[in-house]
Amino acid sequence: MFARAERRTLDIAGALALGGVLAFVGVATAVLLGHAGSGSGAGAGAGAPLFDAYILRVARFTFLQAALSTLLSVALAIPVARALARQRAFLGRVWILRLSAVPLGLPALVAALGIIEIWGRQGVVNDLLRLAGLQNPVSVYGLTGILIAHVFFNLPLAVRFLVAALDRIPAEYWLSSANLGMGGGAVFRLIEWPVIRRVLPGIAGLVFMLCATSFTLVLTLGGGPAATTIEVAIYQALRFDFDPARAVLLAFLQIAVTALLLFVLSLFGRPQDEGVTAGRAIRRFDGRRRRVTDGLVILAFTLFTAAPLLATLVSGLAADFGRLALDPMLHRALLTSLAISLASASLSLAIALPVVLVPQLAESGATGPARLIMAGALPAVGSLILLVPPVVVATGWFLMLRLFGETGRFAPAIVTVINALMALPFVVRVLGPAYRTHLARTARLALSLGITGRRRLVTIDWPALKKPFLTAFAFAMALSLGDLGAVAIFGAEGFVTLPWLLYSRMASYRTADAAGIALILGVLCLLLTLPSTAPDRAPERPGPDA
Repeated sequence: MFARAERRTLDIAGALALGGVLAFVGVATAVLLGHAGSGSGAGAGAGAPLFDAYILRVARFTFLQAALSTLLSVALAIPVARALARQRAFLGRVWILRLSAVPLGLPALVAALGIIEIWGRQGVVNDLLRLAGLQNPVSVYGLTGILIAHVFFNLPLAVRFLVAALDRIPAEYWLSSANLGMGGGAVFRLIEWPVIRRVLPGIAGLVFMLCATSFTLVLTLGGGPAATTIEVAIYQALRFDFDPARAVLLAFLQIAVTALLLFVLSLFGRPQDEGVTAGRAIRRFDGRRRRVTDGLVILAFTLFTAAPLLATLVSGLAADFGRLALDPMLHRALLTSLAISLASASLSLAIALPVVLVPQLAESGATGPARLIMAGALPAVGSLILLVPPVVVATGWFLMLRLFGETGRFAPAIVTVINALMALPFVVRVLGPAYRTHLARTARLALSLGITGRRRLVTIDWPALKKPFLTAFAFAMALSLGDLGAVAIFGAEGFVTLPWLLYSRMASYRTADAAGIALILGVLCLLLTLPSTAPDRAPERPGPDA
């Protein structure tokens, strides 16, 4: 499958990727362990308990908001997905599914600004409710705002997964249900629910993990100490209280939470196919009786998803772009964000290639002790950032680099590597299946013809794998462009990215500037992600919102 020189190159690349990722994450973890052992910091000493009332309250709120967000997202996704699955002939169906992909590529901070425009004190919803005689009935800050934001992001994700599962039900089932005269309740109980039940635990687990590790949305909409999650508490302990001991304790608590969630997610395997089909085109006979109610459900889902996007667009277009165009801080932030996103996406692809190919090398029979170890370890390394979240890694490096002076000098390099690792699970998920299929089709023939190395890459590999490579690269860039977590830990006077500048303008109540920057950032990220998002399949988000 691979020539000897190619195997040697892959071995070297695999060793570098494995050693580099383990060293980068390991150094951060070791520093955290060292600070935990030293007991330094304002929060340590004096017989202070490890888990005081504040930490217990933060942990409790983290699980509470994640559980409520998951319950709302999944419960609302079921009727929306059923309506979209029933109305297959609806002309706008493909555009609704495309709209549900928008939050996947939208930076969390941009979405938060749009949510404030709709649900805030002077937002559209409260204006309508005031007309009905109620005075400020909805507060966008605190638990309510966090739930609205999490549902905005995760409801479309759950809908896309459920619609994809329902669309895989064989056409013969619907023909039989029509012949038997099944009503809506029987169709749901006997056909739809068994399919939904198989995929629901995995969807709920994914949504729960995304909400439990949420940083930007909670930082923006939390509204105070009463609505703080573990990752936000880490940021506050470092940037406001400068309490390294408490930050380290919270970091290990976050690792324990993510480890538990990953273990639970691993218990849910991939769902099996729903059945054997004769290949007929799917035709739903139960949609005619539900057109009105399905239309109302789809309309409500569309309004909920589209309203913050439209609000961001309208408020952004009203900004003074002439003044923003002359703002040197915006120029610096834009150039910094583009440079970091390009570098992190390139690094993520460079790490992903040996993660994908070395196991293929071992499966082809080219084995050896070192290669077998790498083949087993590299896939786990590709998902290591899920176990040790970016904010935790950034905390470890921040504490270490303080020993060498101003952390701002090192911030661009550290943030670049963290963003690359943050995108790595997604990049591997895109490139892995594509590479396996491509190698199964072409590897033996190329080797028998003596087409190897650079010639094979240019003439055979790149033409076939160009689309998944560009898709992975674009999503990696978008994730890096929208990242606030690692940047917030290292935020310094000389290191400003677009999300950090946007957050700073929002915090200083310069809402017009914030709206213009949000529009610029949102358009950049959507231009990268939307062209490669298929209407019938949603790519999994690789990590917490940034």
